[in-house]
Amino acid sequence: MKLYILEDEVRILQHLLQVVQEIPYVQVLGHAAEIAKAAKEIPALKPDIILADIRLKDGDSFRLFHEIGNNDYQVIFLTAYDQYAIQALNMGAFGYLLKPIDEVALAAMLNKCHQHREQEQFDKQQLEIARQHYAGQGAATTKRIALKRVEYMEIVSIEDIMYCRSDKGYTTFYMKDKREMLVSKGLIEYESILIPFGFIRCHQSYLVNFQYVKKYYREGLLQMQNDEQIPVSSRKKEEVLKYLENIS
Repeated sequence: MKLYILEDEVRILQHLLQVVQEIPYVQVLGHAAEIAKAAKEIPALKPDIILADIRLKDGDSFRLFHEIGNNDYQVIFLTAYDQYAIQALNMGAFGYLLKPIDEVALAAMLNKCHQHREQEQFDKQQLEIARQHYAGQGAATTKRIALKRVEYMEIVSIEDIMYCRSDKGYTTFYMKDKREMLVSKGLIEYESILIPFGFIRCHQSYLVNFQYVKKYYREGLLQMQNDEQIPVSSRKKEEVLKYLENIS
């Protein structure tokens, strides 16, 4: 698991390095004491997880992650002020630790993150097995999917789904007739079902039906036929480009 540290207090940085270097599955890619340096290095180094102080001399890391995004890695915020906890979690942080940093708490948090990433990799492998299975059959046997709403379950045609967006354990289905259907399940529940029908996970929060994609912008955006723009995460760009190259 590749780690980057953003911390401007030398004593705390040295303490963090001492702790993480004892963890065999953690590889420290680099560290910075300034927002400006981290803004350049993080996208280039592509860490799996970042330990980030919230308040630094040249700004706060909330603004940094708002600008560069935090969809391709997990963030654990470090702070001496517990009033930042809710803001950190609302940003989608994996967690936060209060200073002074407790070694046991830090190791436990990193272990939890490691297990989470391992599970993600396992899920991806299972999805690929499912995709290959369906592809080997020529096509999946079902053409419709059941979406459980609050008061009823609706059966929809898969080809009518333009894209799906995940948010806090819920998934919204955007249909070609402009309807939006919210269901109380995460995107992972539908990924293995939809991928054999030409859907691709272009982003942690999006699953798109490629038959409705109109344009791909190099900066990492898909424009749908309804002109909605869907982000493509940096880790998914290569997969999306390969998919585009194989369209016939």
